[in-house]
Amino acid sequence: MKSAIYGAGSLGTILGAYLSRSGVQIDLISHNVSHVNALRKDGAHVTGMVDFTVPVSALLPSEMGDGYDVIILMTKSIGNAETIRFLKDKLSPDGIICTCQNGLPESEIAEIIGEKRTFGCTIGWGATYLYPGCSELTSGENTFTFSLGRMSGGSDADLEKIRLLLSTMGKVEIEPDFLGARWSKLLINMSFSALSAVTGMTFGEVAANRKSRHIVQLLMKECVDVAHAKGIRLLPMQGKNIEFLADYDSRLKQKLCFLIIPFAMRKHRTLKSSMLQDIEKGRRTEIDAIDGAVVREGRKSGVRTPVTEQTVSIIHDIESGALKPSPDNLFLFSSK
Repeated sequence: MKSAIYGAGSLGTILGAYLSRSGVQIDLISHNVSHVNALRKDGAHVTGMVDFTVPVSALLPSEMGDGYDVIILMTKSIGNAETIRFLKDKLSPDGIICTCQNGLPESEIAEIIGEKRTFGCTIGWGATYLYPGCSELTSGENTFTFSLGRMSGGSDADLEKIRLLLSTMGKVEIEPDFLGARWSKLLINMSFSALSAVTGMTFGEVAANRKSRHIVQLLMKECVDVAHAKGIRLLPMQGKNIEFLADYDSRLKQKLCFLIIPFAMRKHRTLKSSMLQDIEKGRRTEIDAIDGAVVREGRKSGVRTPVTEQTVSIIHDIESGALKPSPDNLFLFSSK
């Protein structure tokens, strides 16, 4: 089976390193020339919770051949349509794409390559790109989980191909209700990842700060309300009942959830969100594909999302240079 990770950045480098260390033949594709050169010269270095270096096959997009049976897509969601049109010509006649991107990317991908060739996966661990050839694992190996699903028409055989590939690194759960898994991951990204970018803090610091934790809780509630309006129930993540943590119908339960949040996020306390990493590198973030998706789906369903809209606006101001990531930005949110 010919396979590739397209978008070998922070997460993709680590996934590729673990798969390569287990003997899987897989190409790591990146636009970052210095990163590709370092991977070729010295291998992929994984540091943080672990420390090892492994030889990998690294390519620039222009160096890709064709005939790929499975492409794991791990780029940013920005410019996705152009990316998928490029990758379509790199697939074998029966080749498939499994997106591990943030937000709700499957529908756009399926419009280009078809639903039966479109699969989705949410990842339960985190990473930070440090320098060419090196990514930091910011979650323990006990968080190595993948929730895998498909669009309508996708075959069991193709699902199994992806499962076998990813199970080389960690536990893969096939989700019959993939939308429930996708929205659970979206909830974490639109709250903790976004607040990490707003404040410049790690997930643990966001959870420890009472002001940012309060805003995270409001964001979670808006996401759950939108999902419920669409008839979607959020699935547990790594054994944690996301709906219980994020949904509340009384002041007492709201206070209880507020107290639980730091404990629920302790495995990811050192994680710095990819949005914050993008801001630090002067790049656009995926805020419109993550929090923006919740706002758009809320409007379709008649659910108000004022705190999420504020979050999008603040991060746009950070992207433009009008603001910088700082805990002081927490006071820009309307009092609630």
